[in-house]
Amino acid sequence: MRIVLADLKATEGVVGKDTVAGGYGSRLVPLSRTTEVYCFFKKNFHDHPSVQMAYIAAICARLGHEVAWTRDELLEGDVAVILSSLVDYRRETAWADAARESGLRVGFVGLAASKMPDLFAGHADFLIDGEPESAIQRLAGGESLSGVCQSEAISDLDSLPFPRWDLLQSRKLLRRISAVSRPFGGGFPLLSSRSCPEFCTYCPHRILTSYRARSVNNIVEELEQLCDRYPRPYVVFRDPLFTEQRDRCLALCDEVLVRGLNFRFECETRLDHLDEHLLDRMRAAGLRVITFGVEAVSDETLRKVARRPTPEAHQRAIIEVCSRRGILTTAYYVFGFLPDNWNSIAATIDYSIALGSTFAQFKILTPYPGTPLWKQMKPLIYEHDWQKFDGYTPTFKHPHLNAEELRFLLGAAYARFYTRPSWLANYLRIRRGPVRQWVHRMDTKAFEAHTRKEIELMSRPVTC
Repeated sequence: MRIVLADLKATEGVVGKDTVAGGYGSRLVPLSRTTEVYCFFKKNFHDHPSVQMAYIAAICARLGHEVAWTRDELLEGDVAVILSSLVDYRRETAWADAARESGLRVGFVGLAASKMPDLFAGHADFLIDGEPESAIQRLAGGESLSGVCQSEAISDLDSLPFPRWDLLQSRKLLRRISAVSRPFGGGFPLLSSRSCPEFCTYCPHRILTSYRARSVNNIVEELEQLCDRYPRPYVVFRDPLFTEQRDRCLALCDEVLVRGLNFRFECETRLDHLDEHLLDRMRAAGLRVITFGVEAVSDETLRKVARRPTPEAHQRAIIEVCSRRGILTTAYYVFGFLPDNWNSIAATIDYSIALGSTFAQFKILTPYPGTPLWKQMKPLIYEHDWQKFDGYTPTFKHPHLNAEELRFLLGAAYARFYTRPSWLANYLRIRRGPVRQWVHRMDTKAFEAHTRKEIELMSRPVTC
């Protein structure tokens, strides 16, 4: 059987699918000159191939089937499996319609198809509800899937074959993306665990299955295979909380060092799960970038969405340690929590600058279907276009801010964070001396210019 795997590339804005927002995906359409530049770099350095599709490719190939992969072209085959998203479902369903007309049986996998089946049911022969591997094993074993197919989560993640990147990307591209420190074109996603043990009400990462982790030996064997096939690969651990089990993380780093594996990696975690010793071991094993959520300045706001706050002193200390060791940091922020107002978001923007992370990503609160926040905020949601549940578009009636104000504050955050001399100085690790004094003076001028522009556009600045 010839199985076509479709991870379709979106045509508008910068779109992330697969494990982004748990699988619902995100889409940023540039809303200012600053975000145009931000989108350019994000599009070229964060377009990682789909780890879900790579697992499916491995299962199908192991059972003797031919695997074809596409991001756009309609290919010949017997069955097509399409990676679903919320932010690009119209393009995905249109491709599915064309595939069915050409004679393929078509199915959808992913969080969006699992939680929003009505968007896809009329365009498919089958929908896989849940993590896809169990159902794909049945499909590859000869079962003809039809309708909504329940797919139980694999309890022993070590039993899965390693992702087959050679079936999803050209060898030329894979060599090219591994040639620079933060690869052009993206890296190799790796899931060392699935789901998330935290309980944040707005996060869709934990709504499909429960938290499970792979063994250290199994993870290292996958890393060893990558290193054997590709020179010094760049690995992106897609776990929402990579350092959840500190001892396991240390054991993983130790095993990487014992085997002499030469790769670089980035991961996402909580800052309160990090300390200097752990960072040293991770850096020695190849860590180059850490991403983490700050979300908002107010601890009270965070507690209302079941987000455990991290003390400010610890945040600053860990970022300082990372800076000294050459580890890049990316902090995530969310605007539009129900207690938010103009001043609280302005304070969050100011804090993002003062905190000193290398990069920052700002989004607008999105009540994703299936999350506890969705149930809580349902009476406030006015948006009926599901593709606008993209992480950057207002979708509900906020008690203190209208949609225009939220979008303006989002644009102002990117402008204030990235268009200041100190951002470049921080990136280049210029920390002392007359250059830094000059940078401080130029920052003042830059913020004055931002203030004038903001007053011109909205009659008030975003500074507190």
